[in-house]
Amino acid sequence: MTILIPAYEPDERLLDLILQLHNFQLEPIVLVDDGSGPHYRGIFDMAEAFGCTVLTHEVNLGKGRALKTGFQYIQETGLPDYVVCADSDGQHLPYDINRIVESLRNQTTPGIVLGSRRFTGTIPLRSRFGNSVTRTVFSLTTGTKIYDTQTGLRGYPLSMLDWLCQIPGERFEYEMNMLLTAHKEGYTITEEYIDTVYLDDNKSSHFRPLMDSFRIYLPILMFSTSSLLSALLDFTLLFLFQRLSHNLFLSVAAARLCSSVFNYSMNRKYVFTGGKRSKIQASLPKYFALVILALLFNYGLLYFYNEKLIIPLVAAKLLTEASIFLFSYWAQRRFVY
Repeated sequence: MTILIPAYEPDERLLDLILQLHNFQLEPIVLVDDGSGPHYRGIFDMAEAFGCTVLTHEVNLGKGRALKTGFQYIQETGLPDYVVCADSDGQHLPYDINRIVESLRNQTTPGIVLGSRRFTGTIPLRSRFGNSVTRTVFSLTTGTKIYDTQTGLRGYPLSMLDWLCQIPGERFEYEMNMLLTAHKEGYTITEEYIDTVYLDDNKSSHFRPLMDSFRIYLPILMFSTSSLLSALLDFTLLFLFQRLSHNLFLSVAAARLCSSVFNYSMNRKYVFTGGKRSKIQASLPKYFALVILALLFNYGLLYFYNEKLIIPLVAAKLLTEASIFLFSYWAQRRFVY
């Protein structure tokens, strides 16, 4: 197998990890110096002396780009078997890295193996909170439960490298995009629980809570924006058609048809791209099948709230849209695009 380690401004813990990996006979090791600069050149020179291959970015391009650089190098040089990615800050123990290798060897179908942290003991608050929020949002919006969506310890068979190089994202959002698109491509996701190691309250992490969290949640935020704009259009047209026709079903159907055409165009172009747009002939029929299903739910819930519970139409519409939002995101990501 090949161990791939992206590194930005590493310290001696990277060298300690390399020595431990050699002791476990986990090699070859490929490092990507992601623009650390001349001050860190000595560490990478020492790593090369230990037998590692060092690839260098002149400037910091982000973790996603560093991983893609490593994947491309592994493809071009024909390194064998599997690829296991680990962080450079000592959070991933050689024993756990070896467990990822064993899990890859036992696979029957190609897929991602995650080294999932259990978050027991003393964990920095931002790490515990961030992972809890991301885990919950990921589960609600995709229907897939993954305990640790932000782990950097991940293993892949060589057959996945082409796909891995095409996934959009240059920084920390890359790893989230990978999980979001894996199911659509038919790849399984397996979790191997590993020890949770945080040194010095995780001060060495280069994760920027605000900017990088925004990047990670961007696909979901984009879907929310698209849905909000579509809902506003639907909302406006509903009242317009209701005023003109005085027929609730006709008004709901006409408003939903117009807003769904807009929503399909936005989601296909900007949200569920996976690095490329889906073919219209493949996604359009599935999308409008979902629209029909959502329309039935929409009418049924709106009728129930407005006619049975005597809730005003404005409030009933808001309750209806909130009820089907998460279902729509999950269905579109999993089945449509």
